[in-house]
Amino acid sequence: MTDTGMEVNLTAPAPFRIGVDLGGTKIETVLLSKSGKTLFRDRASTPRDEQDNYQAVLGKIKALVEQALSIVPSLDDYTIGVGIPGTLDRKTGIVQNANTTWLSDRPFRGDLERIFNKKVFMDNDANCFTLAEATHGAAKGFPMVFGIIMGTGCGGGLCINGAIHRGAHGIAGEFGHFAVDPGGEVCFCGNIGCIDTKLTGPALSRAYKRLTKGVLSAEEIVKKVGQNDLDCQMVFDQFLDDFGRSVGGLISLLDPDAVVLGGGLSNIPDLYTRGVERVREYAFHKCIRTPILKNLLGDSAGVFGAAWLPCHTPTGIPDQYKR
Repeated sequence: MTDTGMEVNLTAPAPFRIGVDLGGTKIETVLLSKSGKTLFRDRASTPRDEQDNYQAVLGKIKALVEQALSIVPSLDDYTIGVGIPGTLDRKTGIVQNANTTWLSDRPFRGDLERIFNKKVFMDNDANCFTLAEATHGAAKGFPMVFGIIMGTGCGGGLCINGAIHRGAHGIAGEFGHFAVDPGGEVCFCGNIGCIDTKLTGPALSRAYKRLTKGVLSAEEIVKKVGQNDLDCQMVFDQFLDDFGRSVGGLISLLDPDAVVLGGGLSNIPDLYTRGVERVREYAFHKCIRTPILKNLLGDSAGVFGAAWLPCHTPTGIPDQYKR
């Protein structure tokens, strides 16, 4: 699949750039020209039931990147950036806190560097999403941007003046793992009542099942809200309240210049009306003006952010990129 419809202006002289976005269901790859034009894009399903999912993913990424490289002239340089559903330990380079659990405790970046014999830039997928939207998307021009992904999981990232802020442990922006409900569900991370158990599609479905014993997808629940289904309205109202409490608390803590939403649930129109009203109720200010924006780059924001990682990583930061 090729796509030549997107132009970007990169701030630094650029080689060809390859971005890889590893998700729970798909692996997406993009190749950008030196001017930022999209020369190649393709997707493959993420291995889930293989004998060794980890090795299968390495193989699929190798194949996708080699497809992209077939377009790059042999004498030209290129960079590789990869977004993952987890973080890297600064000292060891080992993946940690991955919601794709078989990726945890693996030297994923090091293994890819051995495959390609090249330095690989790697970061959390929510950081890549935030970087893309802050530098080329809906939040372009805002100095401090917080990005939130609400899909099968819930993640976050913080971008300040065009660079990802990672924090002392590389976990800055881990919005989904702030515990907000001591009486809530157990999260995959081991804590109880994390935002990840509230603001995701599966969380909406579980809430509906607890109330009715029935099974509906998040999309079906939202649709039935518009059809005046009382059970769905009750579940959805609690979802909006959780959204307001979580994002309101975030704004009270960081006071970002803008918040940008991504993931499948970001397509729910009520988030930008009733959801924003709930945010204002919970935030520690009488007149919250923080714009809460829908993403501009769609579900490919992460792969573009991964491609741009090398030119938006400040010199000497972070330690995890020092070899």
